Amino acid sequence: MDGVHHDITVGTKRGSDELFSSVSNGPYIMSTTANGNDSKKFKGDIRGLGSPSRVIHIRKLPNDISEAEVISLGLPFGDVTNLLMLKAKNQAFLEMNSEEAAQNMVGYYSTVMPIIRHHPVYVQFSNHKELKTDNSPNQERAQAALRALSTSHVDAAVAAPSSVLRVVVENLVYPVTLDALCQIFSKFGTVLRIIVFTKNSQFQALLQYPDGASAQAAKLSLDGQNIYNGCCTLRISFSKLTTLNVKYNNEKSRDFTRPDLPSGDSQPAMEHPAMATAFTAPGIISAAPYAGATHAFPPAFTLQPAGLTVPSLPGGLASLSLPGATRLGFPPLPAGVCVLLISNLNPERVTPHCLFILFGVYGDVMRVKILFNKKENALVQMSDSTQAQLAMSHLSGQQLYGKSLRITLSKHTSVQLPREGHEDQGLTKDYSNSPLHRFKKPGSKNYSNIFPPSATLHLSNIPPSVVEEDLRMLFSSSGATVKAFKFFQKDHKMALIQMGSVEEAIESLIEFHNHDLGENHHLRVSFSKSSI
Repeated sequence: MDGVHHDITVGTKRGSDELFSSVSNGPYIMSTTANGNDSKKFKGDIRGLGSPSRVIHIRKLPNDISEAEVISLGLPFGDVTNLLMLKAKNQAFLEMNSEEAAQNMVGYYSTVMPIIRHHPVYVQFSNHKELKTDNSPNQERAQAALRALSTSHVDAAVAAPSSVLRVVVENLVYPVTLDALCQIFSKFGTVLRIIVFTKNSQFQALLQYPDGASAQAAKLSLDGQNIYNGCCTLRISFSKLTTLNVKYNNEKSRDFTRPDLPSGDSQPAMEHPAMATAFTAPGIISAAPYAGATHAFPPAFTLQPAGLTVPSLPGGLASLSLPGATRLGFPPLPAGVCVLLISNLNPERVTPHCLFILFGVYGDVMRVKILFNKKENALVQMSDSTQAQLAMSHLSGQQLYGKSLRITLSKHTSVQLPREGHEDQGLTKDYSNSPLHRFKKPGSKNYSNIFPPSATLHLSNIPPSVVEEDLRMLFSSSGATVKAFKFFQKDHKMALIQMGSVEEAIESLIEFHNHDLGENHHLRVSFSKSSI
């Protein structure tokens, strides 16, 4: 491998200017040590956009990252054919079996930042077209991990009966969501597809791994376990199905290898009679049978390889302070981590108010501080760690005023207000008592209307006197393009408006949420899962 030159270029990702922070832009030679032994030299050429390649460059990995964790980032999109670990530089290169698989992987992670043990990880194309690796001990370990994890190396003779598990949740005292199951089962391998449904008055799921070994491990470890103390017991068996055919990505079904699937407003047609009941009964998981169950957030379409952060189990359990309401699996963020560091902001345009409105789509923002000496950075304090996770999952990588947002966890536990008499140019704002919080009311319907940023916005609280032309003019007044508009048939207080791009929609939401339409009506704006 020594002497092989890699051209590393920046693909579709956030923070392209952060490729190697210690290296100035332009061609450079960089000596890197792989796993502390082999010296590798890379010839780099930092460019705006790289052409797609089968080889993926992964940065900012945790120090103790394992080969299996890196491979699991790629498995949902196709077979991983080669791996190069550069542990000393917290980086790795992953080679996918096809360019299409690599494009799907980079495209997906450009909208949903993967997080490994609370570390955001950056994924981009390399412009090296294939990986050539040597026979060093480090590479032998990587190849062994590939053989163990890749679907193409599963030995059928020793594999489990099926890579699809049937899961029944008995004694369902508290709601169990699709995301909760993914969080639990992803500890044993990459969850590729999952469907949840009610059959014979029981909450059930079908869950597919890439290989039988993962399914076997999950069954051995989880069968008979309680998700919460004394209730929600898992009963697990191998399914007769060999694969799951998922048509929609929503709270009832998910195909993590196909982020492009629609959410599906209609009842999906199931491919197998065993799944026919999946959408016929009202979903148990959507109910909130106890007062504290207000955090049953809809899914943030987050991949679930082993060790990755996923949206949390219902946060209402935490607020109930139930004795022993322990979680099987692991929490997505440490308790109390609710301050986010946002970087790569446009200092000419961004204000505390604009961050309050945008991040307020995903939780109640308590305080915002734009850093005095680094105005392209800001701290945003959410009301709890679940909301911080939601905001980070949905907003990382989104364009705001021409810049791609980079969001990480802050080491701060709260945002400090300036001391009395100290002027900070209005860069720190306290919103803890703001009337604009969307989620302060227990059981608010806003909990079930949290969606990723999209070009289509949902408008509500429209007074009777306001017509389509008024709203089209309002939203185009800032220079944005209004592509389509539609009032709700049954309720003219609500409408959908489609902007020219997701970035335009984000900026329009910031500008026009709470806009005074007269007649004591203030416009409510949120992202829509639908398109016109």
